[in-house]
Amino acid sequence: MFRASLAVRAGLGAAVAAAVFTGGCSSDPPVKRPSPATVEHWGSLFGGQAGDFDTQTSPVAVTVPGPVAEVGTSNSTEYALLKDGSLYAWGLGTQGQLGDGRTENSFAKPVRVRFPEGVQIASIPTDVMPYDSALAVDTEGHAWGWGNNGGGELCLGNTRTYLTPVRLPLSHVTALAGASNHALYDANGTVYACGQNVEGDLGIGSRRSTSTPVQVAGFSGSSVTKLVAAFANSGALLSNGEYFDWGYDAGGQLGNGPARRSSDVPVRVKLPHPVTQVAQGGSIWNNGQTLVMLSDGSLWAWGDDWASQLGDGAWGVRPSPVRFHPPAGVTYRSLATGSATSYALSTSGTVYAWGVSHVGQVGDGLTSTALAPVVVATRVTSISATANNVAVSIRRKHVKRAR
Repeated sequence: MFRASLAVRAGLGAAVAAAVFTGGCSSDPPVKRPSPATVEHWGSLFGGQAGDFDTQTSPVAVTVPGPVAEVGTSNSTEYALLKDGSLYAWGLGTQGQLGDGRTENSFAKPVRVRFPEGVQIASIPTDVMPYDSALAVDTEGHAWGWGNNGGGELCLGNTRTYLTPVRLPLSHVTALAGASNHALYDANGTVYACGQNVEGDLGIGSRRSTSTPVQVAGFSGSSVTKLVAAFANSGALLSNGEYFDWGYDAGGQLGNGPARRSSDVPVRVKLPHPVTQVAQGGSIWNNGQTLVMLSDGSLWAWGDDWASQLGDGAWGVRPSPVRFHPPAGVTYRSLATGSATSYALSTSGTVYAWGVSHVGQVGDGLTSTALAPVVVATRVTSISATANNVAVSIRRKHVKRAR
């Protein structure tokens, strides 16, 4: 499936390239350039040496030069992968997060990430990117990284900063994610981890940090479909619907019973049905939560619930999964979560948000905690959230043509 999807994307990219670069005589039809698209974002971007920037309590629009396939977020920077395989970024650039070779910020105008000529991007992590760093997978299955790399999360054997993308020593990559200063990669059917290992978040059976790939324990022979990460936590969803967590557990983040039992190897979370979707959040000590959707459509969550971010209308710590529900008449189709705020995208394209909002993370124009879901954006096709910010792609309005 992975190779087939990459081939489709590669074929689309080749078709676009042919349309743009094929020379022609006067009888050739004019090249039709893609129409610009809109991405909205809210919350606060932060990182590097400069503190908080660009706090927005309501959605703000940026324009990218073509249709959006996916959006991604880190603590400092946001990304839009276009359907032609190009990648655009906006936000902080002080650590090279924008990938354009500079160390300047660009909040209002997305800049193109500078990959080597001929490289087309197939996917980016939507949950999520490491601290002041970024990741992507190209149409050949190669992983790329750029930015801060302060914990060695790019697996290059160093902690250097990279101002433009560099190819990582991993191939046939089908899933990846990162947060804080660690990252996970599913390469050639094996899950690897790199970076800082402050609470067992690498899942390698020790607290040893590493800047070169080390195999995560327990997944030999398993098919991983999704990797997720948060501050000092990691997770993996298997093709059979089993979900595993590892790392920090002070707030019940592992979902396996009593809190405060961190684990340096993956532990299975017991749920009543197979998991079809997962989102993991948390940005510092004493916060962190996981939201999942099951095969029967039910929604469950566990971890820290101090701002009712689990969606169950309660407060406290939930070390085992608890069920939560969407508003009456609403069906969620995808989930996202940040530091202590959670989000859901409905089947109608509406974004709901709940939890803490001290820097506008909820997106309703306020800075007060939302104990129940509130509507933030409409006509949304994809969503990504991490730390204190959110990005969504917006579906174009249908314009009726005059006859």
